[in-house]
Amino acid sequence: MADGLVRPRRGKIIAGVCAALAERFGLPTFLVRLGFVIFGITGIGELVYIILWIMIPKER
Repeated sequence: MADGLVRPRRGKIIAGVCAALAERFGLPTFLVRLGFVIFGITGIGELVYIILWIMIPKER
């Protein structure tokens, strides 16, 4: 596995952004997903998710 931030092939639901962030920072995936849901309710979560989806490369 790479040391940097990469979207995994396994453990993803949509694009793997939450799984990548959880793995990189050593957090449970469900907490990262919950955070995106909460931020999604406020209106910024979707935008951040899309930006990270574009910025974080896929795992090779």
